[in-house]
Amino acid sequence: MMVERLKLVLPKAEYEAACLTYRKEFQQGNEVMHGTSGLAHAESFDAWLRDVEDGQYEDRLVGNRIPATTYLAVTIDTNHLVGIVNIRHKLNDYLKTLGGHIGYSVRKSERQRGYATEMLGLALESCKTLGIPRALITCDQDNHASAKTIKNNHGQLERTFMHEGTMIEHYWIELN
Repeated sequence: MMVERLKLVLPKAEYEAACLTYRKEFQQGNEVMHGTSGLAHAESFDAWLRDVEDGQYEDRLVGNRIPATTYLAVTIDTNHLVGIVNIRHKLNDYLKTLGGHIGYSVRKSERQRGYATEMLGLALESCKTLGIPRALITCDQDNHASAKTIKNNHGQLERTFMHEGTMIEHYWIELN
């Protein structure tokens, strides 16, 4: 059994500096920040924080958005921000094709340490509390690290398909 090194916490004002440093690390690497509920493009941390908080409640959403909870994955011992994970409470048509129930990212300086596998495992536990019986996780076919993370959490490949020039993989994880 793996020893837990991470915990999932809701974003709060006290994490502003950590979140902005996280975003800067992705920007410097010219990388996409998956599972961060728009942190990459937020006008300010406060605006992002309000959006993340409102995003949990269906009556506060606009457009075709669905309720979702965003967590920061921080180390248990030092509260260091390692990654961010977003759990969608249900799927709309878009998420059934691209995105799935869970999106996540790990900062480059913390990769290849098993954090993504642990983060996804913790997110799957949260899915259980939301009453999600099975979780859909998607990734680009050439994202071998993400596919390995999903498989490490018992993901079963359902299908692979082409979307706008990119091969996408659909994995399902049973939560019962």
